[in-house]
Amino acid sequence: MIEVAAGLILDEAGRLLACRRPEGKHLGGKWEFPGGKVEDGESPAEALVRELEEELGVAVDIGQALTPVVWDYGRGQIRLHPFVCRIVAGELHPHEHEEIRWCEKDALCELDWAAADVPVWEEWSRLGNQPRIG
Repeated sequence: MIEVAAGLILDEAGRLLACRRPEGKHLGGKWEFPGGKVEDGESPAEALVRELEEELGVAVDIGQALTPVVWDYGRGQIRLHPFVCRIVAGELHPHEHEEIRWCEKDALCELDWAAADVPVWEEWSRLGNQPRIG
């Protein structure tokens, strides 16, 4: 099983950052929460901090962990570890994505999400936009 960390990055208005995968890559054109594989010796939270620095050029405070999601896209199972977080330094730049977008809770369902991310934003939506940071 591949362990993957994902960040539900909130802005000051309570919107979530969604990122669109590049065409031509696995799940190209699908929207996802940014993050990536957990490397040996890393916790999912440590991996998320590293990945968001690499992918988006930002440092984050990691907050509440949401329920991990196990999914199989036909290439082996992944376990997605989602965390709510906020940017504390840096300026967003999509190094790994075609597009990034701040989304109100009601707009999340309008995007074509990678399947493993859907239960993540559904859980976050049920929390009433008030999960803990830090």
